[in-house]
Amino acid sequence: MENFFKLKQYNTTLGKEVSAGLISYITVVYIIIVNATILAAAGIPMEAGIIATILTSFFGCLIMGLWANTPILLIPGMGLNAMFTYTIVQSGGFTWQEALAMVFAAGMIFIIIAFTPLAKTITASIPDSLKEAITVGIGILLILIGFDNSGIITSSEHTLLEIGDLSSPAALITFAGLVITLILFLKNVPGNLLLSILITSVLAIVFGGTGTQGLVMEAPAFKEYFSVFGQLSWAQAGNFIFWLTTLSLAMVLVFENIGLIHGHSRQIQRPESAPKSLQATAVSVLSSGVFGTSPTVASVESAAGITAGGRTGLTSIVTGLLFLGSLVLIPFIKMVPASAVSPVLILIGVLMLQNIVNIPLHDLSESFPALLIIVLIPLTYSIADGMAIGFILYPLLKMLMGKGREIHPALYAIAILFISNFVLQYAL
Repeated sequence: MENFFKLKQYNTTLGKEVSAGLISYITVVYIIIVNATILAAAGIPMEAGIIATILTSFFGCLIMGLWANTPILLIPGMGLNAMFTYTIVQSGGFTWQEALAMVFAAGMIFIIIAFTPLAKTITASIPDSLKEAITVGIGILLILIGFDNSGIITSSEHTLLEIGDLSSPAALITFAGLVITLILFLKNVPGNLLLSILITSVLAIVFGGTGTQGLVMEAPAFKEYFSVFGQLSWAQAGNFIFWLTTLSLAMVLVFENIGLIHGHSRQIQRPESAPKSLQATAVSVLSSGVFGTSPTVASVESAAGITAGGRTGLTSIVTGLLFLGSLVLIPFIKMVPASAVSPVLILIGVLMLQNIVNIPLHDLSESFPALLIIVLIPLTYSIADGMAIGFILYPLLKMLMGKGREIHPALYAIAILFISNFVLQYAL
């Protein structure tokens, strides 16, 4: 173990790695219920979504630990699961089986990029302001989804959105849960997000938001899960929109993960580990389509394990094994109501908004495309469409200002791809 993970070389110990893996698990285990809840809105059965999330997280953490030897966690990404359900399935009109095929195909594109010099080229071409804007835009979308799921915000014929019934049990429990979540988070209580979901779920049981009558201790419903596992549908493979949507998903995956892995690699002071970490992430994305879930990402919460002393892949392997052990907790996980998940979505979204300080607001040629991305991702309910406008406008503004030579050639190619996406989408 010492020789494989190089514990001494990276100034860590077996105890530190195991402890960091446990802390990482406590920090990200909330994804099981949150991701399954969002997948359920796409039509994937709740328990099947739970099992898919668990197995995908287990495999992702395992491959990251063994291949890249870094403490980065690979779990279904918040924002990408929203893109899967609300953009591809609900707005795009594709079935969840076809969306899984898109995830698999996007994973193949990601693998081609990650295992070739293209990864370095793309990393250098994307302006930091646009990278930060994507994160902020996704954050606002998550906040909107959190309020919508709890009924606090609803659709309106006249104003698009309006306040819902604030006296409903779901709304009241969500407000209470948000206060609890904030207090636990601000006090830096270990496992604060998981603890907030547990406390809010108890409140929902006590005050009638949910019940315990459906609680039955039984083995995981693998029979139901096998109706999801490997159920990729290529029925729309001859449709241009299918492949354009897949390309948009792949671009979101590449841009988001390049930024996340770059940050985590700097945090562990091992920038040289980034290429292998990106490769492990790409393979994990491809496997997500087979396991039956939205794509995995290099989780932001990996920072918790790194802060706790995790420096090698042993940390992520421990977390992965704990995810696998979560299979015995499925009956309890299924009891968690949407009102207990919404506060976590809202908090994560708010935390993602903090990245706006990294956008140079004084320079409109940088900030205007970035701010459009931030606004249009939630307004269009589409991460891909919001990104596209910003990635098209950025090089256009620079060219009009006579600064076209400052733009990396790859960014022009990306802008052309997005323009082609729009042209073909509305021409067909």
